[in-house]
Amino acid sequence: MSELTLTVMRLGFLAVLWLFVIVAVQVIRSDLFGTRVTQRGSRREAGRQQQAARQAAAPPQQRGQQGGGRQRRNAPTKLVVSEGTLTGTTVALQGQTITLGRAHDSTIVLDDDYASSRHARIYPDRDGQWIVEDLGSTNGTYLDRTRLTTPTPVPLGAPIRIGKTVIELRK
Repeated sequence: MSELTLTVMRLGFLAVLWLFVIVAVQVIRSDLFGTRVTQRGSRREAGRQQQAARQAAAPPQQRGQQGGGRQRRNAPTKLVVSEGTLTGTTVALQGQTITLGRAHDSTIVLDDDYASSRHARIYPDRDGQWIVEDLGSTNGTYLDRTRLTTPTPVPLGAPIRIGKTVIELRK
């Protein structure tokens, strides 16, 4: 083998070795410090808050008509985080799907070591009931103390546990 070929092979091996070291350090760093949770766009959030405030200020007769669908008597109107790092966070239920997880595009971004990127979703069915579905998470989603394996209707006030975070549907 020529001296040039041997030198190129040594440099290539050295580059691959350094690439491996850099990737290993990044993995260890993300395990130690977790993923970065950023704040959402202020315009979009401000618009949602204004819409929720307008709906809350509307007379009760109009609130049921604004959704366009049937409004049940004991139907929940909000999703409340009752335990975890986001305790006190409230999301108005307006017929849209709510996603939960560590991903930045989730409706509720969970900064929880036991939550997956796309952990679970809560959505309304045609009868006006809210359904919770685990999206193949590693640590599971629990309704009361039962681990979910299929999409399940959520009763009013029943705790939904994702890691250290507990969420409830309330009136």
